Amino acid sequence: MFDHILAPTDGSDHAVRAAEYAVDLAATYGAALHVLYVVDVRTSHADVSVDDDSETRGETAVGTIADLAAARDVPVETEIRVGLPHEVIVDYEAERDIDLVVMGTHGTSGLERYLIGSVAERVVRLSDVPVMCVPPAPADGDA
Repeated sequence: MFDHILAPTDGSDHAVRAAEYAVDLAATYGAALHVLYVVDVRTSHADVSVDDDSETRGETAVGTIADLAAARDVPVETEIRVGLPHEVIVDYEAERDIDLVVMGTHGTSGLERYLIGSVAERVVRLSDVPVMCVPPAPADGDA
């Protein structure tokens, strides 16, 4: 059913939680996992290129998920791109024949979240493939 699953990440704990679902689905279906980090041009301190800090954050973010995939023997491809996250995600899915996008419903917080809005919502509206949105984990003490 799924040959290529995309797990976009912003490096947040919530993105890792969503990626755990993506890894499990990839392991179940024998699919390849694609992990994508997007340096948002609206919040980047560099022009439209990847500066050292952005590259380090991106490598850490995709590396964390690649390690989860490796632990389950799931083939994984990682990539860091620059642009508007929702546009880059949708473009990537078309380029790579992605069958499913698995992403968190919440990402960064504070001012960045206010500026970015809901990337997941935009991806759901623009995607040509199913998008699985994973909500945040319940807070400690919640049932």
